[in-house]
Amino acid sequence: MNLVSPVIVGIVYCLLMSLIEEPHRRRFNAIMVGGAGAAYLSGGGFGPWELPFVALMAYVAYRGLESWTFIGIGWLLHTAWDMAHHLKGNPILPFSHDSSLGCAVCDPVIALWCFRGGPSLTALVRVAGRGRVAR
Repeated sequence: MNLVSPVIVGIVYCLLMSLIEEPHRRRFNAIMVGGAGAAYLSGGGFGPWELPFVALMAYVAYRGLESWTFIGIGWLLHTAWDMAHHLKGNPILPFSHDSSLGCAVCDPVIALWCFRGGPSLTALVRVAGRGRVAR
């Protein structure tokens, strides 16, 4: 499996999210991480154990409405769930055997961005030459 592509997907995700102004960016990402928690519900392979994970991710997403740190935690939790599914469950995309592994590589990229406070990467690029950091 190519591990570079999932990293690029994570970077593109962060760039696209940078187009959304704060505080909407944080709230939208909280919704995204909550949705990611339910990604395996329709056949993840862990049966009823999928439900406590969804509940945990819903709580983390709720806390993420006001905290980038919780959104980052949510992406790292999803990374662990991706790895569990890659090793013992069903892939996130049934037609792509390594899709859960790819997701497990992509998610920490997004988590790192979240732990930095979800800064606007497009604004950072614009002001890089002037020595200022934008939020």
